[in-house]
Amino acid sequence: QLQLVESGGGLVQPGGSLRLSCTASGFTLQFYAIGWFRQAPGKEREGVSCISSTGGSVNYADSVKGRFTISRDSAKNTVHLQMDSLKPEDTAVYYCAAVITPGSSRGSCLMRPLLYDYWGQGTQVTVSS
Repeated sequence: QLQLVESGGGLVQPGGSLRLSCTASGFTLQFYAIGWFRQAPGKEREGVSCISSTGGSVNYADSVKGRFTISRDSAKNTVHLQMDSLKPEDTAVYYCAAVITPGSSRGSCLMRPLLYDYWGQGTQVTVSS
């Protein structure tokens, strides 16, 4: 019933771009903050970006700031992650995740994996020449 599905991953050369999408089924994302996380082989899952339920606040990891852009498309129940100027170190499985937020928190988001309740299966991003 509650499912998130990522898409848009693939193989790209350094400096290239990809746009990832996260689409929810079985529930609406209007009251959920959405986070993007990634995990490379042998490394822990790390936060990449997040967007508040209102869409009014976004955060980025220092390693991707200025290169990645997160956005919401409420009509399609989807969140996107535009990834530009990709580097080999961006290679990882990328996951989207959702957490419902109370009214007092709908204007902000955090990038801590343990805060998120619903997770997609991930999409592979490989940056290589």
